[in-house]
Order: sequence, then structure tokens, then C-alpha cells
Amino acid sequence: MRYSDGPRVECEVHIEAPAARVWALVTDIELPARLSNELQRVAWLDGAEGPEPGARFEGHNHNAMLGDWRTVSHVIELDEQRVFAWAVTDVDGRYGAPTVDPAKPLATWRYELEADGEGTRLRQSALIGPGPSGVTLAIERWPDKEEELVALRLGELRAGMETALRGIKALAEERD
Repeated sequence: MRYSDGPRVECEVHIEAPAARVWALVTDIELPARLSNELQRVAWLDGAEGPEPGARFEGHNHNAMLGDWRTVSHVIELDEQRVFAWAVTDVDGRYGAPTVDPAKPLATWRYELEADGEGTRLRQSALIGPGPSGVTLAIERWPDKEEELVALRLGELRAGMETALRGIKALAEERD
């Protein structure tokens, strides 16, 4: 797959907990930093205290190959107990011209919740691009390895998602 194809990865899990409990976890933007090797810390911006359409949050990331970087994400879809999605922008211009335009993100992330028997089916997905990112920098350096580089990044994202979903499942299924 090429970068221009809109590479996407998706994982899902069944959680033995009601959607309201799962929703509280997936909309806690600080939780992924506890479950991720790459995302280090997150904070709401502009006085926001939680997710709402248009709200923004800052993320600080670390990757062994790319080092440290900051992003600003924009909540682009919010449907209570069903969908939480955000577009990640390169506000500092680490990968090209700085942008705060959620229509030109580094990536778009999405959680979808669906009733599933007594529990909830939780699906997480990430779409890379269309804006420039660490993947595009690598492709510029090694254009003949584009498909390998995209596959490598999708594999990293899948592994991170699987870890996060296992963590969310464990937390949601904890008995008080």
C-alpha cells in the first residue's frame, strides 16, 4: 500500500461492560498515554474539560526512530456512547509546513462503540495522512521502500491499538 492510498488500520474487541463504562474510558484522553509506548502525555487546550466537537488537545509523543514531537488534535466527530474521532495536526511543522487544519491531518483516529449482547464491541481505527508525517519523511529518504515503510507503520499502530484495547477491556471489566 502506498501513502497516497490512505493507509488504515483497525482493531476491535468485545468488552463485558456497558457502553457507558467503555465510553468514559475512550473519551478520557489521558488514558492512552498510560497504555501507549509512543504517546507520552496529553492535555485539553483552550479551557476544554472534555470532548466536544471542535475541542482541541495537545499530545506529546516519543518514538525511538523519530524522537520527540508535539501534536494538536481536533475532535471532529462525537456521538455520545457511539463515536469519538479526532484529527491529529502538525502544529509545529515537524514534518512539513505547520498546520492546524484538521482537514490535512497527520492521522485521524476513531473509536466506535456498538452494543454487543450484554457488553460492547469497541473498534479503534487510524487513518494515516493525508498530511505529511514521519512516514512521508522516511518515504522521501527511501522512495523505493514506500510500501515497506507504510506496512511497518501500520504494524506499529496495530500493535499499539491491540495493547490499548486490551487495557481498556481490562479496566472496563474490573469489578468495583
